[in-house]
Amino acid sequence: MRISQDFAPTGPDAATTARRRPARGRAATALTAAVAFALVLTGCGGGSDAAPKAASAKSSADADRVEPLAGAPKPKLPVTVDSADGTKVTIDSTDRIVPLTGSLSEIVFTLNFGKQVVARDVTATFEQAEKLPVVTRAHDVSAESVLSLKPTIVLADTTTGPSEAIDQIRDAGIPLLVVEPAKGLSDVGRRIDTVAEALGVPSAGTELKERTEKRIADVQKSIPDHTDGEKPRVAFLYLRGSASVYLLGGAESGASSLLEAAGAVDAGKESGLDKDFTAITSEALAKAAPDAILLMTKGFESVGGMDGLVKIPGIAETPAGMDRRVVTVDDGVLLNYGPRTARVLTEIVEQLYAKGGKGR
Repeated sequence: MRISQDFAPTGPDAATTARRRPARGRAATALTAAVAFALVLTGCGGGSDAAPKAASAKSSADADRVEPLAGAPKPKLPVTVDSADGTKVTIDSTDRIVPLTGSLSEIVFTLNFGKQVVARDVTATFEQAEKLPVVTRAHDVSAESVLSLKPTIVLADTTTGPSEAIDQIRDAGIPLLVVEPAKGLSDVGRRIDTVAEALGVPSAGTELKERTEKRIADVQKSIPDHTDGEKPRVAFLYLRGSASVYLLGGAESGASSLLEAAGAVDAGKESGLDKDFTAITSEALAKAAPDAILLMTKGFESVGGMDGLVKIPGIAETPAGMDRRVVTVDDGVLLNYGPRTARVLTEIVEQLYAKGGKGR
């Protein structure tokens, strides 16, 4: 399991990771329970429509917006598609769409179906979606709220829960498509294609996929050569200071693909952490020995910024702590792996290779 925007409770605060019970009886990981406990301690709930905006270290004018394709697509329906939970789903109308994760909402809006979206998950934090009614409660789907909006298609992924809500929506005769979540850059195109096919606009999906992949490739071309012959080592930390949650990301955290695409080494993964997250210890940090630390903006803020970060045991002794080198990206987009991933990669590259940084 990885921490992603799909697990955030409100606003761009994906770092305040929401509790999800996977559909169809998949077992929750220990990390889910730990973060759920953090939510209880911080008092974060999912019943509010509020979507507060967070500012990253590098702000941009379109930080909280998606960029739709030009022109409204004309769906060719009905279509029958394979759902990730083993069922077949037939969609004959896109008039009223309910995406149940922030990343799926991002794809739907970018495919230019924003006017047909009638509700949002608390993790859909971008500007075009923020005024829509929220249909999640305490980070689980409220089937009653969804059904009251009379959707013609509901989009979920395998982290959406509880399974009883999924069953209730389907039992009411609503087409509900489950999409496999993204784990890295290689999943971006697949997710776009799946959603576009379900909406009856496969050609628009191809256009968006090609646009997204080109932008990612263009960012990668801008990565400077490593003058010392070594790639920078970057550790991804998940922090929630108010709940005393301090985790070091490993191979399954979701950040490895981004870091590697940015020409860096995932320090946690390279140090031997082959799962998602482990509790931060001085020993683990010493073994990871990061040159820089990647953080979600809200996580960085939750520990009091740089001065608070270096007080976490072990961080001040790492090269990153001694150099006070951090890379921060808005919670709402960092691990979305969707149409705005090129923007995320740009922010990582620009901060990681800033003048005087390793690789210059």
